[in-house]
Amino acid sequence: MSTPRRSSTLRSPNATGRGIGAAVACLAWWCLFAGGCSVTVSETSSSDVTGTGEPAPTTMRVATYNIRHGRGTDEVLDLERTARAIAALDADIVALQEVDEQVGRSGGVDEAATLGRALGMQHAFGSFMDYDGGRYGLAILSRWPIGSATTWRLPTGNEPRVALAIDVDPPGIGPCTIVDVHFDWVKDDGFRFAQAEAVADRLATLNRPWILLGDFNDTPGTRTRRLLGGLGIEGRGPDDGSNTWPATGPEVDIDTIIAGPAATWAPFEKRVGAEALASDHLPVTAEVAPAARP
Repeated sequence: MSTPRRSSTLRSPNATGRGIGAAVACLAWWCLFAGGCSVTVSETSSSDVTGTGEPAPTTMRVATYNIRHGRGTDEVLDLERTARAIAALDADIVALQEVDEQVGRSGGVDEAATLGRALGMQHAFGSFMDYDGGRYGLAILSRWPIGSATTWRLPTGNEPRVALAIDVDPPGIGPCTIVDVHFDWVKDDGFRFAQAEAVADRLATLNRPWILLGDFNDTPGTRTRRLLGGLGIEGRGPDDGSNTWPATGPEVDIDTIIAGPAATWAPFEKRVGAEALASDHLPVTAEVAPAARP
């Protein structure tokens, strides 16, 4: 929920349960610089990652998951367990928060790249800051090639913060921008709301549909959630509640998914996962689809 706090080779789980694609080898790493922050992106050897010849799907499954750098509620660092938890979501796009890149506490592992390889997905990493010999920040995993990735520098709160934005072109959906956020966590929402305002300003400049998801560290009805939810459609939570933290007995709904602009997406529901061991947050998924054309 808040700040930075064994490395092993992962066996690739079957990440193609919905017939969307086979595992993609990451051929090279290259860096972009935006807003003073580093972004690492994986490349693919082909623009075709479906490879099935099947009709393009008309929905995509997106997920957000604060992975706590692979440390579970049992305080065991186990990135293989994290990979299994992500694979179980069977999502096309996964926004991750609290991700380490070559950080000492995580054994010097590039977590985004390792998870991407394990799951057969493309990845992008955006750094908040240097930490413990490496970098700490956000990552996005994608079944499709990542056209571009940038970080949006946000107002600094109790720690530096960025949003990570990638452009993808999902078959049957079309070009869209995925934005991953992890806002300031303290009770006073001043920093958090300033960060949300900065994200809202950047979303207003986009010329394509977008999906905003992540750890908002704020609950429904707060000004942060009202501001960003008002820019699009927020997923409807389940009747039995959409609390996501803490994982072992969730009390607050702070992880969510918003799609915008509102006219471009159909209303959708979000689901809270049941994995309570791999992280201190529960994952959230949603099936999103373009709005019906008149």
